[in-house]
Amino acid sequence: MQLTDHDQIGDAPSVSRPYPVHEAKAKLSAILRRVKRGRSVTISERGRIVARVVPIERPRDLPSRLREMETDGVLVRRPRRPGVIRPLARRRGGLRRFLESRG
Repeated sequence: MQLTDHDQIGDAPSVSRPYPVHEAKAKLSAILRRVKRGRSVTISERGRIVARVVPIERPRDLPSRLREMETDGVLVRRPRRPGVIRPLARRRGGLRRFLESRG
């Protein structure tokens, strides 16, 4: 694997040079791909670091993820559990009668 000038080890800013604002705007998709892979990216303006884009730490366990999705409005919980599923046919032998009717 070949490193570029934007690669960094951990969050060591000395290994990676910051993206200038104009370059960050032009390469936003590439920056977001790097962040999704777990790397942080710094952005500078006139030679001074002004921002750092870092990955969001997502909860790992299912109950925490479900609560987060509910908070974000992605998941809407039902107000109560559904009732017992009742069979449509009340008379016994419905399957046998159906199969006999098909020949």
